[in-house]
Amino acid sequence: MKKIFNIVGARPNFMKIAPIHRLMESSAILSPVLVHTGQHYDEKMSRFFFEDLQMPEPHVYLGVGSGSHAEQTGKVMIALEQEMMKQQPDLVVVVGDVNSTLAASLVASKLHIPVAHVEAGLRSGDRTMPEEINRICTDAVSNFLFVSEPSGLEHLKAEGMDNDKVHFVGNVMIDSLLLNLNRLNGVDVLSRLNVSPGGFALVTLHRPSNVDQESSLRMILDAFEHIQKDMPIIFPIHPRTRKMLDSLGLETRVKAMTNLMLLDPLGYLDFLALMKNARLVLTDSGGIQEETTVLGIQCLTLRPNTERPVTITEGTNRLVELTAEGIVSGYHEALENPKKGRIPELWDGKAAGRIVDVLEKAFT
Repeated sequence: MKKIFNIVGARPNFMKIAPIHRLMESSAILSPVLVHTGQHYDEKMSRFFFEDLQMPEPHVYLGVGSGSHAEQTGKVMIALEQEMMKQQPDLVVVVGDVNSTLAASLVASKLHIPVAHVEAGLRSGDRTMPEEINRICTDAVSNFLFVSEPSGLEHLKAEGMDNDKVHFVGNVMIDSLLLNLNRLNGVDVLSRLNVSPGGFALVTLHRPSNVDQESSLRMILDAFEHIQKDMPIIFPIHPRTRKMLDSLGLETRVKAMTNLMLLDPLGYLDFLALMKNARLVLTDSGGIQEETTVLGIQCLTLRPNTERPVTITEGTNRLVELTAEGIVSGYHEALENPKKGRIPELWDGKAAGRIVDVLEKAFT
């Protein structure tokens, strides 16, 4: 049996690694070890997702916690190096583009352990995004590049990656989405919040460019003030965003928006139920652009660019101008002229199976 380290650090990682880890557990060749770096250290942002996704307790929990990008990445590298030297895995699987992804790929490559990157090749073209640097560097040291959409193939080819490393497998995050849709019947989050299907907007907001700058955060709140007069807004707030609202003294302003519901972070099933039933979603997240595309929900991405262009060319996503007027205009456009969209190629719930097949063949 080949020992495989499956690395997770933040919530988006959990949805991507869950179906891969599940299939590896039944493999006759691959023996998975679930390693949680603790990058998302808030219990509500971690434990609830593990339970909802029916993931086992991590075999290894590093508990690195918060810090600057350099500090957090460095902590993960130091802790992971010790664990990899101790356990000697045959392969390290990383997903997405968070700091834990970069840290694990660098440590493994320096220890001459092969790396598999799930969601390889995505590029926003914006190197001011920390995630863009993480994506580029992780792909550069990876031995297996698992691609979720056609743009990833184009970027990896342009960067001179060896074709033998590149595998177009589809979107593993959609595996989790489709698998869990039939579990929503018993989820009562809409009734708890007293909202009706199609009768509310759902918001997620966490990127530093949106929440760490007072002018940007105030501008977004300007737009929300307008929208909440027209439609209820449900806003499960990221700890980072809540911290900024508190430090900038904006809590009073938010509380004055009587149709804006500010919630603690939600579990995966509660959030999925809200997303599936929303009239539209406003977000700066990458994965939510993909999930709304599959669900056929209108999505407004509060960013000037996206590393997931297929969600725009084929899906229900659209970028909006980052002004209060631009966000409000995008909101009305989404309601009046909704994008029909279609599900992109290989977003069929079988991506994890293709990934595991490639890895099993590589070890036989």
